[in-house]
Amino acid sequence: MRITDRRKLIGLYLDETWRRTRQAVASAVSPLVGIGGFRVNRVVVAPTDLRAVDPFVAEEILQGRYPLAGRVLDAGQDSPFSVELPSRQFAVRLHGFSWLRHIRADKTAMACDNARWIVDQWISIHGNRTTGIAWDAEVVSRRIISWLSHSPVVLQEADAGFYRRFIGSLSHQVRYLQRRVDFLPEGLPRLLARIALAMASVSTEARSSIVRRTGRQLDRELERQILPDGTHVSRNPQACVDLLFDLLPLRQTYINLGHDLPQKLIPVIDRIYPAVRFFRHSGGDLALFNGASSTLATDLMSVLRYDETAGQPFKALPHGGYHRLSGGGTVLLVDTGKPHSLRLSSTAHAGCLSFELSSGRNRFIINSGLPRFAGEKLRQLARTTAAHSTVSIGDVSSARMTQSDYLGPILTGGPTVIDIDRQSGPDGSDRLSARHDGYGKRFGLLHEREIRINQPGTKIAGRDRLLQSDGQPIPDLPPAEAIARFHLHPSIVLEQVDPRKVRLVAPDGESWDFSIPVGELTIEEDVFFADVSGIRPSRQLEIRFAGPEIRWFLAHHA
Repeated sequence: MRITDRRKLIGLYLDETWRRTRQAVASAVSPLVGIGGFRVNRVVVAPTDLRAVDPFVAEEILQGRYPLAGRVLDAGQDSPFSVELPSRQFAVRLHGFSWLRHIRADKTAMACDNARWIVDQWISIHGNRTTGIAWDAEVVSRRIISWLSHSPVVLQEADAGFYRRFIGSLSHQVRYLQRRVDFLPEGLPRLLARIALAMASVSTEARSSIVRRTGRQLDRELERQILPDGTHVSRNPQACVDLLFDLLPLRQTYINLGHDLPQKLIPVIDRIYPAVRFFRHSGGDLALFNGASSTLATDLMSVLRYDETAGQPFKALPHGGYHRLSGGGTVLLVDTGKPHSLRLSSTAHAGCLSFELSSGRNRFIINSGLPRFAGEKLRQLARTTAAHSTVSIGDVSSARMTQSDYLGPILTGGPTVIDIDRQSGPDGSDRLSARHDGYGKRFGLLHEREIRINQPGTKIAGRDRLLQSDGQPIPDLPPAEAIARFHLHPSIVLEQVDPRKVRLVAPDGESWDFSIPVGELTIEEDVFFADVSGIRPSRQLEIRFAGPEIRWFLAHHA
C-alpha cells in the first residue's frame, strides 16, 4: 500500500473513532438533558408515496407471507418480528416498512387491520429497543417516512389506544434520529435522515421554529451532497432517482400546508432531473455505474412525469465524472471519474473508463451492475474492474477494496489523475479520449481509451492503449496481460460471423457487428448482477492483448 494511502487510512480511522465517540456521548447525554428531536403529537398530512404498488404483494402480506428483498418469509399467523429473518437485506426492508405502500392496492378493512397489527407488533417487540438492524439510522429514516406516508392505511378505523402507541413510537423514533443525525457517516444515510426529519416536522404540526430549523439543516445537507451538475456525491445514478422519490413528496407537503420551502429544495430537484436524463439509455433504462441496479420502468416514469426542466441530456457531467456520446438512436455513456473521497468510496466501483452502449430500445454493452439482494461476497465482486466493460491488467482491479469491519469496504490505490479530451469532428462525429493512472503504482502503466461515434450513430471506433507513466508508448511488452471485457445484456443473442467478428442481435431484430482487425475475439460466460428478478447468466466478449494497444469496432447492421 502506498504511503499516501496508508496515511489517508490512518486519518480515516481517527475520524471514524472521533465520530463514533461523539455519537455515543450525544446518545448518552441527550435523553438526560432533554435535547435532540421534537415531540410528535399527531399526524396532519400523509406525504404521497410515488413508488409503484403491487396487488400481489398486498395479498401475500394479508396471508402472512412477506415477499421482500428477493426472499419470501412465511410467518403464517405469527408476527414476522418474532421469527428468524432470511437475510439482512430482508430485515432492512421489513423493518423499513416501505412495503406498506402495496396495501394501497387493497385498502379493505381487513388489509388495513392486518397492516395495523404488524405495526403494533413492531412497537411491542422493537419499539423500546435502540439496537439491532431495526435501529440502524437508515432503517429508522425509511420507517419514519413510510409510517407518515401510509398513515391513512395504518390508522384507518384505529382505536385510541393504538393511535397513542403509534404516535408515541413515531415521536420516539424522530427524537432518536435527531440525536444521531449529526454524527452519521457522509453520504445517503445522513441525507435520508435529514429528509425524514424535515418530513416529520411538516407532517405532524410541529412548531414553526422546528419546521424552519429542519428545513435549514436539510438545505445544508443537500448542498453538500448534490453536486452542481445534479449528480450525487456517491456517483451512483440510481441515488438521484431514489432521492427524487423522497424530495418530490416533501416539496408537495410543504406547499400543501402553506409552509415556506427550504431554499435549496426546488433548485436541487431541478438540478437532479437533467442528471437522471443524462443516465437514461435510448430505451429508457438507467445506466449501471457505481452501485446502480436495475430500476423498474414504472418507478422511473413515476418521477420523470414531474420533470419540468425539459431539454436534451447534457454531453457531460463534469462534477460527477461522466460523458455521454450520441448519434441517431445510439447512446454511449462513459465513466471518467473517481470517488470524491476515501470515505465515500465504500460504495464506489472500480470501473473507471467503462462504458455502456444502447441503440433503439435495446441495451447492448453494459456493466454487470450491483445485485439487488445478493450476499456481501457477490456485492463486492460486482465492484471489481472485471465486472465492468473496460480494461483490467493482470486481472487486477484498477482500485483495491480494503475489507475493514470498522471502515467498511473502501477503495484504495485507484485512479488519482484522469485526463480527458473531448472533440467534435467537422463531419459531426464525436470523439472522447481519456486515460487514468489506476495501474500506475502496481504496473507503471496508464490505461487510455478512445471512443469515436459518427453523426448518424451507426459506427463506433474504439482503441485501448497501455502507456508508460509519463504518457509515452511502452517500449516492450507490458509486465502482465491486459483484458478488455465487453459485458452484454442477457437479452442479446450472439452470432459468430468469423473469428474476429461477432454479431449482437437484440430481441426485436436490431443488431450490431463487433469486430477487431487483429488478435483473438472470444465469447465467455458471464453473469448479469443487476436484473430486477435476480442474478442472470449472460455472455461477454473478451480481447486479451500483450501489446501496447488494441482496436475494436462496432457497426450497426441494417
